[in-house]
Amino acid sequence: MSYLPRNPKDPTLFDFDAVKDLGAELYEKYISGDPFPHIAIDNFLPENLIDLCIEKFPERPDPGSESFNRDQERYKTSYHPDNMEPELRHLFYAFNSRPFIRIIENISGIRGLIPDPFFLGGGFHETRQGGHLDMHADFNHHKPLDLERRINVLIYLNRDWKDEYGGQLELWRTDMSEQVQSITPIANRCVMFTTTQQSMHGHPQPVNHPDGKSRRSIALYYYTATWNATKASKTTQFHARPNTQDRPDWQVRTNELIGDITPPVLMRQLAKVHYRLSRGQRKQNGA
Repeated sequence: MSYLPRNPKDPTLFDFDAVKDLGAELYEKYISGDPFPHIAIDNFLPENLIDLCIEKFPERPDPGSESFNRDQERYKTSYHPDNMEPELRHLFYAFNSRPFIRIIENISGIRGLIPDPFFLGGGFHETRQGGHLDMHADFNHHKPLDLERRINVLIYLNRDWKDEYGGQLELWRTDMSEQVQSITPIANRCVMFTTTQQSMHGHPQPVNHPDGKSRRSIALYYYTATWNATKASKTTQFHARPNTQDRPDWQVRTNELIGDITPPVLMRQLAKVHYRLSRGQRKQNGA
């Protein structure tokens, strides 16, 4: 039996009365998570929804896709919900609905969560054979809506996945002194955690499936209206594991240094140029 009850009338919707108190019993386990508040819940969604996601997972990049292939994130693609088939779009819109948000609030204890209608960075994620995602803290500021990022929800879509296939979600201490958790991304396992600049996570072990299958997941992010001028807006911050060949993200560090010393009016002009160049590159790559 799944953790979330199935809606017999529409499997891609969640019934508020059926879930409004769901998750409160997991709050203590969540906040006591080590090295930062988190929880893993197996059999999270009704199985027919997992079947739907696996069956309809995109076969190729679409106009809303973003692909990454650099030292810190290799062979990774994200797929935007608005380009998916209708049933999948309905499901992702349900992830932004009041019933689903109430469950996340009950588990995390964070009230006033706001979904992201733009799905910035969210949607389906795929890391192909040989790919990985280095340890990092996520971006903390949703600039279009001026919101503060608070919660990540990941739901995995990998049938019969074993540890030797790589791709485990790792949670590390903030100072990168120790790996505390290693979570195998098996189908219908949901991992939820509080997102801060101290929440070091990633899947640095390269995907190595014997049949060449990709590591796939649903990625959802939630925010609160707590952003203010005293907080520093950060993009994704990669951190190297000790005694590994992980490489620092010098591009981000350089950009942040430039941002600290460049007048705001000039930074706005540089941002416009960067956006146009990035957009042109994505079109060239067919993403």
